[in-house]
Amino acid sequence: MLRGLWTAATGMSCQQVNIDVIAHNLANVNTTGFKKSRAYFQDLMYQTIQMAGASTSSGGQFPTGIEIGMGAKVSSVEKLFLQGDYMQTKKELDMAIEGKGFFKLISNGREVFTRSGSFKLDKDGYICDSYGNRLQPEFAIPSRTAKITIDSGGRLVASDSEGKELGSVQIQLFNFPNPSGLKSIGQNLLIQTDASGDPIQGNPGTDEFGTISQGFLEMSNVDVVEEMINMIMAQRAYEIGTKVIQTGDDMLQMANNLKR
Repeated sequence: MLRGLWTAATGMSCQQVNIDVIAHNLANVNTTGFKKSRAYFQDLMYQTIQMAGASTSSGGQFPTGIEIGMGAKVSSVEKLFLQGDYMQTKKELDMAIEGKGFFKLISNGREVFTRSGSFKLDKDGYICDSYGNRLQPEFAIPSRTAKITIDSGGRLVASDSEGKELGSVQIQLFNFPNPSGLKSIGQNLLIQTDASGDPIQGNPGTDEFGTISQGFLEMSNVDVVEEMINMIMAQRAYEIGTKVIQTGDDMLQMANNLKR
């Protein structure tokens, strides 16, 4: 009887993690370039009471065994890099990646990666994000720039009021063999891990890299309706776990009351 109580408790713990993941997704529904996460579960070890194929007293074999599971656990929480919707901003330094790839920035001396293309200029004219992390390769927009154009291949051109080119840079994109292995560090930034593999560099629109759309931002890929359904399912699963514990407690109470 006590086995069932602990088994139900493992399922409730899993649903608590599931709710935490769903809450994080919903909290970032309007975060530019955010990628939703999903919790995955697996069953725990089994107690084998009777092996399948064991010999019977009459010389035969049991066709099936008796295995009682010990519950469930969280196996992983994985980011899903599905494409998000696009929002037109008409800002010259806003960029959306259509397809695979990440922008590379330098934050406190280390390489970080992001899907958020909301860029600005720092005091020295360099392109950076909201936290001052500079886009790589670094490029300072000339002071006399009147117009900035970025084509789908990632070539950024700064021009004066007469249309004369003042400077240009080729924006690079980066991809990974296993993007789900990247580590989130907050601020919409990801860092490389052993699981993600080494970054692969390329120009937008080449090989398997996506193209760049100027004046657009990629929005979060969180589907609110889907997350609400997942939340209801998690809530019901948690409720069922409490019912199992309550039922087990009632059965123990009845057993205790057999002797009066």
